[in-house]
Amino acid sequence: MISGLEDLQLATALLVVVAGFGAGWIDAVVGGGGLIQLPVMLMVPGITPVQALATNKMGSIFGTTTSAVTYYRRVGPDLKTALPTALVALGGSLGGAVLAANLPQSVFKPIIVAALIAVALFTALKPKVGELTALKHSGHRHYVLASLIGGVIGFYDGLIGPGTGSFLVIALVTLMGYAFLEASAKAKIVNMATNFGALIFFLPHGSVLWGLGLLLGLANMAGGYLGARTAVKQGSTFIRVVFLVVVAVLIIKLGYDVWNANFAR
Repeated sequence: MISGLEDLQLATALLVVVAGFGAGWIDAVVGGGGLIQLPVMLMVPGITPVQALATNKMGSIFGTTTSAVTYYRRVGPDLKTALPTALVALGGSLGGAVLAANLPQSVFKPIIVAALIAVALFTALKPKVGELTALKHSGHRHYVLASLIGGVIGFYDGLIGPGTGSFLVIALVTLMGYAFLEASAKAKIVNMATNFGALIFFLPHGSVLWGLGLLLGLANMAGGYLGARTAVKQGSTFIRVVFLVVVAVLIIKLGYDVWNANFAR
């Protein structure tokens, strides 16, 4: 069983770096980088699934923190909304991680696939959604809804994980009225908190492989920085296109998992 970087072969280390960079870029733009990063972590020789999950979260927090800071400096998202949402999401993620140890994820995947298909159709058929920020709620109701979104999606991140950033973006766009660019900026702050919430659960169990996690984190950080800068430069239309591509891949991946679990012989 590997303990860090010392047992990694060069080819495996390079694969981890490439996956971390690509996942950081996708996560920064619209979320869903776990589709690339986690499967590669599970391919590392000698790693257990729990170690892969924990080390993946450690690497991801580098990328989400970097992209969150980059977005904040260039877009200036409203922290009065983002920070309470992130705090509630952290608690939700911790709760989801605890529950994940006791419930099979296969129970939830068919529901997630159906939700993703609905989200993809809605986004594709309404091209004007998310072009400009036009908030649907104000005052107390705005903050309550933001916190509810953070709690529910944070819980999902701790429980299952794939597509958390994408769900955050579409919820902020459709339910609250943010443009895709501002929604992505806020989503990164919230996603940073959900990663930290999961780590609170994993760290005491000694599941994080620190050397591998730091390598992954540096690659994720570079990808996150470049992805955030690209998204800010290209704007909401670009983010919407990337969003639809990532959601389509999520549908295929999770749909394949559901098929294998229920119909494959």
